[in-house]
Amino acid sequence: MTAEDKPFLQVVRGDAGPEEIAALVAVLTARARAAAAARDGEAAGGATRPSRWADRSRLVRETFAAQPRPRGPGAWRASALPR
Repeated sequence: MTAEDKPFLQVVRGDAGPEEIAALVAVLTARARAAAAARDGEAAGGATRPSRWADRSRLVRETFAAQPRPRGPGAWRASALPR
């Protein structure tokens, strides 16, 4: 049996219906396309970062030890500036 004769997908156990096999093929195809797109993106210059406005991590509160808080004159103004 050559590589061309071998089936791409084989159900080893159970009795999968045509809908279940179609769903499995769709998932595997989507994952393969996503992996190829990620691989092409890395080769083209790296992953793009979301803009600061779209980045949801900015909503997570930081610990007090993570960054020193502004102190002294003008601290109230500096507290509203992006860090």
